[in-house]
Amino acid sequence: MPELPEIEAYLHALRPRIVEATIEDVRVSSFSLLKTYDPPFEALVGQTVAGVHRIGKRVSIDCSDGLHCVIHLMVAGRFRWSDEPKPIPKRGGLMSMDFSTGSLLLTEAGTRRRASMSVLRDKDLDSIDPGGIEIADASRAEFAAAFQTNRHTLKRALTDARYLSGIGGAFADEILFRARLSPTQMNANLSDDEVGTLFEASQSILSEWTTLRITETGEGFPEKVTAFHPDMAVHGKFGEDCRVCGAPIQRIVAAGRETNYCPGCQTGGRILADRSLSRLLKDDWPRTIDEL
Repeated sequence: MPELPEIEAYLHALRPRIVEATIEDVRVSSFSLLKTYDPPFEALVGQTVAGVHRIGKRVSIDCSDGLHCVIHLMVAGRFRWSDEPKPIPKRGGLMSMDFSTGSLLLTEAGTRRRASMSVLRDKDLDSIDPGGIEIADASRAEFAAAFQTNRHTLKRALTDARYLSGIGGAFADEILFRARLSPTQMNANLSDDEVGTLFEASQSILSEWTTLRITETGEGFPEKVTAFHPDMAVHGKFGEDCRVCGAPIQRIVAAGRETNYCPGCQTGGRILADRSLSRLLKDDWPRTIDEL
């Protein structure tokens, strides 16, 4: 799923291309994409784009007459840009928005359609905001209050969009690695120092990766937006040696979601139980790096 750094890279690429441009056509091939019907998506045609901004992990295309086209890419949604309007691909193509300056195509890999598009008026825009605070603008106290609203594991608390904005599974893994905290530790059990460390790690990871994603994009358009990157420390690195301590990176898989961590840096050498595999192996499940 594109997270805050990837969404910011999309916005960086979209601003010089569509701000002050006119929307000439909106073509929708998959009506399951639409989450609103009033105003209809056709109302966007003829509008001038006043700006673009991020709402959590959503992209909002803001029009001068107070309409907003809000797109959530979910897991597999991606944007493509072309200088000329092109037919929407039959495989994976969802929507094309044609501007006076070029065309923005929305695609989604796989067969499950989760991406969404909403057309909203100014007064309804807040209804689509999950409510999480922007970590870059938050104080340590505001972060602690939001992060510890409900009792959850650190991984789940970091990715709860109702309290913290823009973080998904990939960057939660990277944040916890930098903070040297276990993903399964409970948020209510952190010391004040650990909360401070987690706050600083969250700010620095999101800032650094936003800069990296934008730098990689340059004046072009993001082409390979993925949750995996060779510069990541733990996410997608299962089985590889930790760049800090040399221990093999481990993972937990539950409900189709993957958590990656370093047992040497984050769990004191313990191998965390995988809900499915550890139950299958029982006594053969390794509990420490040495047993592994």
